[in-house]
Amino acid sequence: MAPKILLVTGDAAESLEVLYPYQRLREEGYEVHIAAPSRKTLRFVVHDFEPGFDTYTEKPGYTWPADLAFSEVDPDDYVALVVPGGRAPEYLRNDADLRAILSAFFDTDRPVAQICHGPLMTAAAGALKNRRVTAYPALEPDMETAGAAFQDTEVVVDGTLVSSRAWPDHSAWMREFLTVLRTKAPVT
Repeated sequence: MAPKILLVTGDAAESLEVLYPYQRLREEGYEVHIAAPSRKTLRFVVHDFEPGFDTYTEKPGYTWPADLAFSEVDPDDYVALVVPGGRAPEYLRNDADLRAILSAFFDTDRPVAQICHGPLMTAAAGALKNRRVTAYPALEPDMETAGAAFQDTEVVVDGTLVSSRAWPDHSAWMREFLTVLRTKAPVT
């Protein structure tokens, strides 16, 4: 059986930050499960940068079914975790089941890939203290408040934690995450 990777997300997640790692990791031979607050069809969004806007814009994106609810997840079934961004992390970080899942991965030093606003969730779980991370640049104060050393670069690898700023950094993010996975949880 292929090693399983858990991807945690919800409504208003960034489409590319969910679907790119989902497809790339499946291509590599991993089984990927998407967990959300409940089993339902999730509605993702597209964040983009447009001239004249001081920040990104948001448009409706793809829909995709969640395989299981956070309350149904047994973290011991998974070799690694993916934490996408978008707007979803703002409310997901308050979910006690999700925080327990995140803590389980960090407590056992399993590979975690986080991107964009996803680190809001790992910060809420208390997992970023004394770690080096990157995230969407506007999150620099949040990362520092969580006790992390923020670096504004396309990818930061801190042991088994791999972080990136946003979907334009996907290639570097998945390249480095796969390097960690091939060492810690290879597909056989």
